[in-house]
Amino acid sequence: MSLQRQKVNGGNVAQRRLHGAFAGLSAPRSGRLLRAAILPRMLKLIVRWLLLAAALLLVAYLYPGVTVSSFGAAMIAALVLGLLNTIVRPLLVLLTLPVTLITLGLFLFVINALMFWAAAGVLTGFNVTGFAAALIGSLIYSLCGMVIDVAVERLFSRDASAA
Repeated sequence: MSLQRQKVNGGNVAQRRLHGAFAGLSAPRSGRLLRAAILPRMLKLIVRWLLLAAALLLVAYLYPGVTVSSFGAAMIAALVLGLLNTIVRPLLVLLTLPVTLITLGLFLFVINALMFWAAAGVLTGFNVTGFAAALIGSLIYSLCGMVIDVAVERLFSRDASAA
């Protein structure tokens, strides 16, 4: 087959494919791309962050081994926990994979508790009294996080389908 350009309906096939692949990226001057793609993602991230900070306050309210001094401290702690879970946790999971396999995944609870405890060790307004408190606090926080994730996904998928 030759590498000649094929004309389909008066246009180049390669140009049509290229245009189709980048159709959503060409933003008109009105900023439609910003409103349609970036702002909902940012709003979703901010809502999730605020709800996770509220979840930390709930953990401190439900379990006396975890204390949070203010909502601002909870917001910073939620941010630090998110960063630790994004950067450090995958490395720990990979390094402790043999132990995790032997314990049938139960060692992941220990890793979660270590992340919770490490965040409390770095911050001043977020305190955990010990490893057992970190384990129980991380379990409650994880359960709240799962509920928050489901709620935020449903909320923003409903907004996307209505638009």
